[in-house]
Amino acid sequence: MRLILLGPPGAGKGTQAQRLVEKHGIPQLSTGDMLRAAVQAGTEVGKRAKAVMDAGELVSDAIVNAIVAERIDQPDCAKGFILDGYPRTLIQADAVEAMLAERGIALDTVIELVVDDKALVGRIVKRAEDAKVAGQPVRKDDNPAVFEERLREYYKKTAPLIGYYYAKGRLKTVDGMASIDAVTAEIGKALAAAVK
Repeated sequence: MRLILLGPPGAGKGTQAQRLVEKHGIPQLSTGDMLRAAVQAGTEVGKRAKAVMDAGELVSDAIVNAIVAERIDQPDCAKGFILDGYPRTLIQADAVEAMLAERGIALDTVIELVVDDKALVGRIVKRAEDAKVAGQPVRKDDNPAVFEERLREYYKKTAPLIGYYYAKGRLKTVDGMASIDAVTAEIGKALAAAVK
């Protein structure tokens, strides 16, 4: 099972990805984790990424795409994987299509968590408060102003992927404002329909 989770920051992609990992035994591939792992492993592409990051620059699409391609060739991805936070742009989406086609595999589905933006800001504020109460560090993006900037960035660069995957007949939408368990159940139904 190969799927992409789409949705704005705070939509619950990470929570749902973890549940899918536990249920299906497939890895969640987050570009941040993959970048750090490639740098730590000292792979060719990891060295390129490290040089860019050390210079304080953003890692290019070409490097991110190469890291994803390297990662999906690992044995734990043989049964499938969950792409979370990637692709972020139409260029990256085309790269995913090409890398999967090269390997003779296909994307099963793209699940979009549909959420209410105003409610998301409330979720972020609550997440920050809960972290403080629990004595945990508050994520730097759990600040309403920072979060709203990330939301704008999402709509500018990533939201076009919704139309891209809809046109390919791969998009399934799930109400991301429902309870966590209800969202998990809806994702389960969408996956069952996709892999028939």
